[in-house]
Amino acid sequence: MDDNYKPKSFWSRPEGVTGGLFLGGLILGGGYLIASNINFLIGLTSNVIALSGMLLVLGAIIYMVLDPKMRNLVWYMYKSVMRWVTGLFVQIDPIGILKSYVSDLQTNLRKMNKQVSQLRGQMHKLQELIHNNKKEISDNLDLASKAKATNKKSMMILKSRKAGRLKESNMRLEDLYKKMEVLYRVLTKMYENSEIMMEDIKDQVMVKEQERKAIMASHNAMSSAMNIIKGNKDKKMMFDMALEAVADDVSQKVGEMERFMDMSSNFMNSIDLQNGVFEEEGMKMLEKWEKEGESLLLGEEKDELILQANAQDEMLDLNEPVKKAVRAENHRNQYDSFFE
Repeated sequence: MDDNYKPKSFWSRPEGVTGGLFLGGLILGGGYLIASNINFLIGLTSNVIALSGMLLVLGAIIYMVLDPKMRNLVWYMYKSVMRWVTGLFVQIDPIGILKSYVSDLQTNLRKMNKQVSQLRGQMHKLQELIHNNKKEISDNLDLASKAKATNKKSMMILKSRKAGRLKESNMRLEDLYKKMEVLYRVLTKMYENSEIMMEDIKDQVMVKEQERKAIMASHNAMSSAMNIIKGNKDKKMMFDMALEAVADDVSQKVGEMERFMDMSSNFMNSIDLQNGVFEEEGMKMLEKWEKEGESLLLGEEKDELILQANAQDEMLDLNEPVKKAVRAENHRNQYDSFFE
């Protein structure tokens, strides 16, 4: 399994919530029964047989608490029962969860592809706006020069100021274009990486579903109990832990993908190219993302994409179609290491 993966504790899982409620109910119910029958219990202590039974129960409880193997066995059985109960109401089967993530990824990829197309259209319009502004700046400066030559001071001032305002506007629009370029490069790379991840998950589900069926066929509760008592690792438990690690990793990456899509959607909605204005909040959100830590979906590529977008010699071809993700012939499934 991946060395960097830290498995969730039982209490942080859905079955842990069920287990907590059950344990809380057991303690409250037991406390109520003892309190409401305290006189009856005191009376039992005067009976030798009843007292012996009570001492035997107490001794068994103390033994289970003090003996590590017995404690692990009881804990394993408790977790298994809580997992079974939770599974009646919530999807906790890791294979089923991975299948649902494949469906989510397919939906997100369609949305992301649409976002990329919309962003590319906005960037084309922004390029045209910047180009037209540059042409108008040049025309106004020429008119200002001619007005100066003919001693038309008021005309010279008017045209010079207009050229200055357009130049200032273009500086802001060029900054906006750089941010949109970062957004475009990140979205297209996320799209590419997510497609590969989806194919890797599909492969894992297909292979591991068959492996899990084989393990379940040869597995029984008694063998698991014996493994727990002997201190050995239960094969089914280890296999399910690896599957849960894959599901947790995919969950985090899908979550990052959806958060970035929401942010990019808000950013694009804040832009009004027709009037050449945009909200600063959208820019700040993107700048904050740029300064955040490493991306799970992009890895070290995140910094490279930001540098490319801000480099003068890195020209982005907006007419180039979004690359279709193709796994290399020697591609190693990114989730194989979780089962090693």
